[in-house]
Order: sequence, then structure tokens, then C-alpha cells
Amino acid sequence: MTRSNWLILALAVLAAATGGYVEHRQAQPPPADAAWLGQPLPAISLADLDGRMHRLSDYRGHRVLLNFWASWCGPCLDEMPALSRAQARFGGSGSAPMIVGIAMDEPARVRAFVAAHPPGYPVLLGRLAAPSTSLLLGDAREVLPYSVLVDAEGRILATHAGALSAAQIAQWLAPRRAP
Repeated sequence: MTRSNWLILALAVLAAATGGYVEHRQAQPPPADAAWLGQPLPAISLADLDGRMHRLSDYRGHRVLLNFWASWCGPCLDEMPALSRAQARFGGSGSAPMIVGIAMDEPARVRAFVAAHPPGYPVLLGRLAAPSTSLLLGDAREVLPYSVLVDAEGRILATHAGALSAAQIAQWLAPRRAP
């Protein structure tokens, strides 16, 4: 084969591979998070820092922002002050929105971190073993931080992988206007 034939063959192979890749990407299902929207919160019970068990369904009647974090996760720690401020601003009694932190970390590390830096909202201990608690709530890539917004009836309204901005947190927790 001549040099020009090799070049034509290489370009044809490259074009076929590129076309195959594009076709494959377009055939992918939507992100796993989208499948969770509108679904009821799974029946999950987690321990608090004192070992008492809490069902996530115990928070029915509140819009709840579940925030998955770890003491070793820089972006998690960066978003915690905004979450604390939002809990102080929007949280309260009755049916007010609330934040619940779910620590995906070793319990001793979580207790030490929370003792030194109280977040101002409840913290539960997530299960690290497969399937992890965050995976059970749609975090297919098991990225931290990861947040799930749940309505007062226990349905998942939104999910977000990565740190939430203060504006996003406020938007998620702001009182809903009647139609």
C-alpha cells in the first residue's frame, strides 16, 4: 500500500470510531438523578451521633434538604456555613423547611468534627457499605457533596452533585407561594 492509501485508511478508521462514539453517547439514558425526581423517598433509617435511629420518613411534613458530606471533603466543608445560615434563616418549628446532614464518614471522625464545628442542623450517619446511603438516593457516582430536596409529602423534588451555592440553597428552601 502506498503512503496515501494508509492515510486514507487511517482517516476512515478515525471517522468510523468518532461516529460510533457519538452514536453511543446519544443513545445513553438520561442521568440517573432524573429517574429519582417525583419518586417517594426510600424507607431508610440512620443513626444520629448518639446512636438513636431516625427514619427519613420522620421528617414528613417538612421540605427537607438532605446533604451528604464527609469531614475529609473540602467542597463539603466549604458549603456547610451556607447550609447553617440557611437552616437558621428558613428552619424553625412547625412545617418549616429543614436541613439534615448525612455524614458519609467514619462515626468517630464525624463526632469530632461536629463537636468542633456544630452545623446547626441534625446530622445522621450514612451507611458506607454497598449500597451506600447516597447511592440509595440517586448518587450514582457517589460524589460528595450530594444533596437531595424532598417535599413535605416525602417525594424527591431535586438532586444536585457538588456543592450548592448559597443562592441555590435559598431557592430550594424558600417558602413556596400558593398558586
